[in-house]
Amino acid sequence: MSRGSRLALAASALLSAAIVAAVHIQQRRELERLRSGVVRDLERQNQKKENLRLLEEQIALTKQLMEERDKVLMEKRSQQP
Repeated sequence: MSRGSRLALAASALLSAAIVAAVHIQQRRELERLRSGVVRDLERQNQKKENLRLLEEQIALTKQLMEERDKVLMEKRSQQP
């Protein structure tokens, strides 16, 4: 084999190895990104559940406050001559 053909073979082998390595790295990054997406989705779902729980609690407290306010107003009205 001539020197030029050896250099061409070596260059093509190195380029092929670099491409294969780059593809593997890219696949690992993509897999990590997909996994982190699942984790973020689970965190969002948990946050949404917590927000709904807090909203329901706030609605219940608001209702209780309004009932107490109405009760106090009714008592005041009944005490007036």
